[in-house]
Amino acid sequence: MKNLKEVAASRIDGLSGRILGLSHRIHANPEPGWQEHQAAGWLTGELAGFGYEVHRDLCGFPTAFSAGVGRGPLQLAICAEYDALPGLGHACGHNIIAAAAVGAAAALAPIADALDVRITVFGTPAEEGGGGKIELLERGAFDGQHAAMMVHPGPLDVARAEPFAVSHSRIRYRGKAAHAAAYPERGVNAADAFTVAQVAIGLLRQQLEGGTRVHGVLTNGGEAPNAIPEVTEGRWYVRAGSLAELDVLEERVRRCFEAGALATGCDLDIEAESRPYSEFRTDEDLLALYVGNALRLGRTFADSGPDMRMNRASTDMGNVSLVLPAIHPYIGIGSLPAVNHQKEFAEHCVTAAADRAVLDAAKAMAWTCIDAASDAGLRERLLSDDEKEVLGVG
Repeated sequence: MKNLKEVAASRIDGLSGRILGLSHRIHANPEPGWQEHQAAGWLTGELAGFGYEVHRDLCGFPTAFSAGVGRGPLQLAICAEYDALPGLGHACGHNIIAAAAVGAAAALAPIADALDVRITVFGTPAEEGGGGKIELLERGAFDGQHAAMMVHPGPLDVARAEPFAVSHSRIRYRGKAAHAAAYPERGVNAADAFTVAQVAIGLLRQQLEGGTRVHGVLTNGGEAPNAIPEVTEGRWYVRAGSLAELDVLEERVRRCFEAGALATGCDLDIEAESRPYSEFRTDEDLLALYVGNALRLGRTFADSGPDMRMNRASTDMGNVSLVLPAIHPYIGIGSLPAVNHQKEFAEHCVTAAADRAVLDAAKAMAWTCIDAASDAGLRERLLSDDEKEVLGVG
């Protein structure tokens, strides 16, 4: 096993130029969810070059894919994300996630059969609110897999993912336009409806449980200051500790939006942007292996303080974790005071520290796959795991 780890690390080092070049290329060409055509093409091209059997347009999604190598019964999945944030580019560092996944895959390709495993890289689009992994889960893409992993960048290394469950909704009020000065009484003001709803949500926050979040943006507030706004639209997120808690909180938030419609006479439409993201269920054995490997690489983990809170960020990898044993650790890129979803964080995602994170994450994941395949007890548990539940997915 030690020799296989050395082989894997040496291969990543030898391919570092290609791996880091991929990270920088994706970073320089940000594509929002479901539109990651260049990134998906670059990733599948690299994986095919490393000997992976590539399936594009996975489950009918043009920017999703799977790429597998090895003929063993134990099937281990590595998830790649590569969508960018509208207006912010790669301010969550998905270029790092994608490149690290390819790096781990490159290291494992020549030793997969020696490990008696099959390694599959899943290209999972639209993590930033689109729920790509949930769509793939529901269409059977992950069927037959025994465990899954990915590594996400943040300001600091944090081992355990503790994300909020979250729902993503589009809110639309429709009223009636009228001249705001000459005939205001003939209008039905959709902007007022949003104002009432946001005031109600602000007042609701005092009564909410700790560890919940309600936040959103107005994407269309009207057309002209001298016209009563006929249509207003927004995007709203509701977060709670679990899917069960989210169901309760969502109903309370919905009533705030209904209050806006009731007070103004507007029609209200609430449309889900994706299935809700779930809480995360960490596989402790896999996480212990990853932490040990990361420590061997010289990484250090934060265990307290506000700067480690990226591990609370919601992710559709949570839904995967309810179906498969999974881990989702965070790897630091030395960005502080910049944190995820800031333009300054995006700038940090192609620094020397970020490049080191790409290579370290690739090695740590490759080594964790080697350990999981080589540990007789863990291997047997993963192969015989009959406790998988599809929660929040169906």
